[in-house]
Amino acid sequence: MDENFLAEQFEEHRARLKSVAYRMLGSLTDADDAVQEAWLKVRRADTDEVANLGAWLTTVVGRVCLDMLRSRRSRREEPLETQTHLPDPVVTRSESTDPEQRALLSDSVGIALLVVLESLGPAERLAFVLHDMFGVSFDEIAPIVGRTPAAARKMASRARQRVRGSAPTGRADLGQQRKVVDAFLAAARGGDIAGLISVLDPDVVLRSDVGMGAVDVISGAETVATQAAAFRHAVTELEVFPAVVNGNAGVVSTDNGVPRSVLSFTVVGDKIVEIDIIADQERLAGLDVSALR
Repeated sequence: MDENFLAEQFEEHRARLKSVAYRMLGSLTDADDAVQEAWLKVRRADTDEVANLGAWLTTVVGRVCLDMLRSRRSRREEPLETQTHLPDPVVTRSESTDPEQRALLSDSVGIALLVVLESLGPAERLAFVLHDMFGVSFDEIAPIVGRTPAAARKMASRARQRVRGSAPTGRADLGQQRKVVDAFLAAARGGDIAGLISVLDPDVVLRSDVGMGAVDVISGAETVATQAAAFRHAVTELEVFPAVVNGNAGVVSTDNGVPRSVLSFTVVGDKIVEIDIIADQERLAGLDVSALR
């Protein structure tokens, strides 16, 4: 296949390939790196016999991501299941019309879902992401993970059970989410514990990533409300802008235009069931908040 034509075809598929890599890796920077690595592999490959280029490119990116996940896991000292990692947020002012961002979030891949995916083993994550999210057959997945199609199917099934058992379902629509989040922020500004508890699910979980590889996790409406009230200066002294974070209602706080935190809320019915806070200044350094003003 002519390299110029191949490059054009690759660019047409780039947004989809990045969305695959983002779900696999949970990092926008790593996703870009994976797509670039895939392109280098594609350039060296014999593509003349490839019948479905888009599907083949998806498997190439999947293989690259699998290698990256395995390398990442081998560097960890703690078991994967005991660690919590918050993925990079995709932040927009409203529901995005940008093709790449729409591809990234095409199946409402909220932070809560990505946190569950982080708990999966690399091969299970690949089997679930490629099959359940992108429709890749188990016959195509099997050689990537070095298993039979039946074994790959079992991997995806185990991952699916984990996701169903852990990721919240039945999210409210974005308008309802915003009403609940606004009520939460109003109560937080006033240090209103009762008001905070009224919009929190009794078993609400709050995860906070402040950097250095540490994520604090607390749960329970009273505990979360008490902490929110204690840090009410964050919503009174900083500029706080409404945003859509990975398809969910959220907020971004800034100090003189510098992003200080990104909050994503998972709302089911009229209650907040999960709050994810990313305050890692290194990860937020590249976030463009100009469109939120």
